[in-house]
Amino acid sequence: MEKRPFTDFDLSDQMKQAIDALGYELAAPIQSAALPPLLEGQDLVGQSPTGSGKTAAFGIPLVERLDPKLRAVQAIILCPTRELAVQVAGELHKLASFMPELNVLPVYGGASFDRQVQGLKRGAQVVIGTPGRVLDHLRRGTLKLDLAKTIVLDEADEMLDMGFREDIETALAQMPEDRQTVLFSATMPKAIRELMKRFTREPAIVTVAHEQMSAPDIEQIYYEARFRSKPEVLARLLDTHEARLTIVFCNTKRTVDDVTEDLVARGFGADRLHGDVTQMVRTRVMNAFRNGSISVLVATDVAARGLDVDDVDLVINYDLPFDAEDYVHRIGRTGRAGRSGKAIALVAGKDIYKLQTIQRHTKQKVERFKVPTLDELEESRTDRFFSQLRDLLAEGEFPKSTRIIDRLLDQGFSPTDISAAALHLLVKSDTKTIEPIPEDRPKNAPREKRERRERPERPADDAKPSNPFDKPERGPRAPREQEGDRASLFVNIGKVMGVSPGDLAGVLYNAGGFPQGSIGRIQLFPKHALIDVPRDLLATALENLKDVKVRGKDVRFKEDSGHAGGGGGGYRGDGGGGYKGGGGGYKGRSGGYKGRSENGEDDGYKGGRSGRGYKGRGSGGGYKGGGGGYKGRKRDDEGERPGGAFKRFAKPVRKKRSERRDD
Repeated sequence: MEKRPFTDFDLSDQMKQAIDALGYELAAPIQSAALPPLLEGQDLVGQSPTGSGKTAAFGIPLVERLDPKLRAVQAIILCPTRELAVQVAGELHKLASFMPELNVLPVYGGASFDRQVQGLKRGAQVVIGTPGRVLDHLRRGTLKLDLAKTIVLDEADEMLDMGFREDIETALAQMPEDRQTVLFSATMPKAIRELMKRFTREPAIVTVAHEQMSAPDIEQIYYEARFRSKPEVLARLLDTHEARLTIVFCNTKRTVDDVTEDLVARGFGADRLHGDVTQMVRTRVMNAFRNGSISVLVATDVAARGLDVDDVDLVINYDLPFDAEDYVHRIGRTGRAGRSGKAIALVAGKDIYKLQTIQRHTKQKVERFKVPTLDELEESRTDRFFSQLRDLLAEGEFPKSTRIIDRLLDQGFSPTDISAAALHLLVKSDTKTIEPIPEDRPKNAPREKRERRERPERPADDAKPSNPFDKPERGPRAPREQEGDRASLFVNIGKVMGVSPGDLAGVLYNAGGFPQGSIGRIQLFPKHALIDVPRDLLATALENLKDVKVRGKDVRFKEDSGHAGGGGGGYRGDGGGGYKGGGGGYKGRSGGYKGRSENGEDDGYKGGRSGRGYKGRGSGGGYKGGGGGYKGRKRDDEGERPGGAFKRFAKPVRKKRSERRDD
């Protein structure tokens, strides 16, 4: 499909000025094919991938056909996500920059409904929104489409996958019959074809060639890795590929959370997007991703639809999608606007069959690469550090710490030794963890045999307890060990408050002043959290974190000193391992509940003698009983109230019928 200059099209002077201001010279293939029929008012169905320029393809004709004097909704654009709606609205504002009388209004969930109503009352001529919020306005009568003459369904396949078919049909039913219907989709499934037949009239069909849809400017590779090795492989790939912005795709929300927490713990600047993320948090995350505050965005397919970020250098499929068409959408996030990009897939187990299906669908081969080894990773870090140091020395714009260097030179150290020692300390400060994985081992290398743990010797017969239910007393629990240069930081907020490890890591890095990668393990409990931090930075961080808030809540940070166990391992116990007990029982001194004796004789509940029964007077083990019975007063061997009796003498044993005959 050829590219044509914009001067070949019959456009207004204002539109030509806007196109020149944007720096466009040649129309993209989808624009060259779609502009002529759309400018004539014809219906159109376009198949084009994300990032191919389809927004201008329908935006230029839409703006050209508007009547600036009519203060009513003349066109509506439906998008699957809020981000895409905002993106399209921004593009239309640029195209209409020399038409100040035109008013474009985005409407979507999560924004003020009243403010959107006010915008509609002021006479918005173009409405861009998500199907759900547009339907809300239609039901309340705040949005009227009786004068609308154009409707655009952008990424229609995505909207149908998200369950918006009924909302789309409702909006189409409220528009005039002579409307212009424009439908763009990256794929053309059966549901799209049915929608096209039902709501379009002799549409022009514009299709980007299938070879072009698979993004030839994107290098596609894959790595084979075990499921349990995926987190380490992902960290190595992020370390070896020098990407400014990276999107990591996962299939489930839980995987997104796990991957994000693992990356943050390893020292990467990462955050997440999935269906449970609120609009406010979503906006904050996207702003941080766009300005480079975070370099890695972990997301699900639904959450990533409509993302408008042109500088994504790398896309990693942590999980391969279930549908080959979703793979096309994912890798389309990189290599946009004529740039080159890279797409990586992590393939585990039977995922290789999914990859084969994807290759047949895209008609492109995905090359296999070997997982970077520890040596390759170290070499990559060294090369990257060398390049940064060389560029810094070439620029010469850095503070000169000559005083420290002169002192070291005066003490007899050579410049080479000083530089080598400084580099060693700098490299050592890199706290990103590297874990060995099975993929590091050569295929033919023998596996290391595990050392068998020696089984402890069994106690002698005389050392066994007389009662098998008597457990040996536990010793006091040893206090938690801490490394000398690390400390445990306590914060009084946890899972119940909806906080995540990423939230805590962000607060500590931004407000606490900890350097990137210095925070270790984050243990999240229901109502508090423990964070492993450098001890030498703890005092300064506690000062910085005095008035900080996490998720809008006042929190308190302090050093965690650890908690020792109660006497004998029990709760408030006096040495027996039980609750408030010295012998394993509840408040018992010798294993029973409130037992009076402390020499091991009293094992019953409130037992006053040596029996193990409940309030037992004897030693037979029964409940309040001495012979195994309930409240039995004497033992079975004394001949009274045999064991098993309950407040009365035992019933006589019934004789067999043959014995009674003999009597």
